[in-house]
Amino acid sequence: MKSISRPTAAVIGLTLAAAALTGCSEEAGGAGGGAEAGGCAPEDVVLVGQVRNESNPYEAAWLDGGDAFAEQVGLSQDRLTYDGDSTKQQEQITQLLAGDTECLVMNILPNGDSDTLPIVEGAQEAGAYLVTQWNKPADVNVTDYDQWLSHITYNGVESGQQIGDALAEAIGGSGGIIALQGILDTGAAKDRFAGLEASLEANPDVELLDQQTANFSRDEALAVTKTLLTKHGDDIKGIWAANDDMALGALAALEQAGRDDVAVVGIDAVPDALTAIGDGTMTATVSSDGPWQGGIGLAIGYCVATGELSVDDIADEDRAWFAEQFLITGDNVGDFTSPEVDEADFECDNVFSRSQGAIS
Repeated sequence: MKSISRPTAAVIGLTLAAAALTGCSEEAGGAGGGAEAGGCAPEDVVLVGQVRNESNPYEAAWLDGGDAFAEQVGLSQDRLTYDGDSTKQQEQITQLLAGDTECLVMNILPNGDSDTLPIVEGAQEAGAYLVTQWNKPADVNVTDYDQWLSHITYNGVESGQQIGDALAEAIGGSGGIIALQGILDTGAAKDRFAGLEASLEANPDVELLDQQTANFSRDEALAVTKTLLTKHGDDIKGIWAANDDMALGALAALEQAGRDDVAVVGIDAVPDALTAIGDGTMTATVSSDGPWQGGIGLAIGYCVATGELSVDDIADEDRAWFAEQFLITGDNVGDFTSPEVDEADFECDNVFSRSQGAIS
């Protein structure tokens, strides 16, 4: 696996991020003009990564990956978080786009599908370079925009089914399970649950006893799991969680209940989940390589901003694409616990090397 180590990184506030924009040329970027021009000097590029929060280890690792790419090209990344608040996210983006945007590169995790289009339209009008990940309405096309360079996601149906099948195997092919869903207004949550449904169809002796959303939150998953353990008791043989943070919350609830007979699966391959898989308390996860995500979005934008890559030369299938992911179990967890940097992932002629095909 190609991943990244976690460098020391300063958390830069929004005020500093806005101030840093003055490092670009005073000429404002027009709608679509920036992507065509690509005339930024490398030292003038401003890199911004934005995720929900850093309390989520996966999202913290994403920002760390952005820091590592920035260091690779002699820059720094402005780390922004919006606490899962769509209004706060839009306010941060609006403030960024009100400044000098000609050399601004943004790698953004929209809070939900409905949050993506305002961000895209704002970047298009301001002439900023934008890469989004995970959440996008299906009927919104990246190729309709010049400044929206690429949208990266993962085949959530595939990963949801992968961990569903691993859970079914762990409980011997039959028995009751519960599901912890993510934020329902996200493609990731919808697709992963569809993957679970596909797994249940393929494993007819596994019964879904209950499902509740825990919003990708460890604390919410702890509370929801405690409630469902009370409701369903010993009928619960497994817990399917749409991300590792919720899986870890479920594990905490199981520990408090004195239950060590329940298999748990998640997605994201955060360090605590890998540790739990290694010691046998968790069954499986799927890695989307958060540090790579944090670097790759900035790398694509940087390459276009500096003229090393033209948006016109990006193939349509690379404008909206599935990236590679990895199923992790006790058999291979050791391959993922000591990641190392591979700077070649972020070279301009290699930024689409992990593509698994266009989003249909």
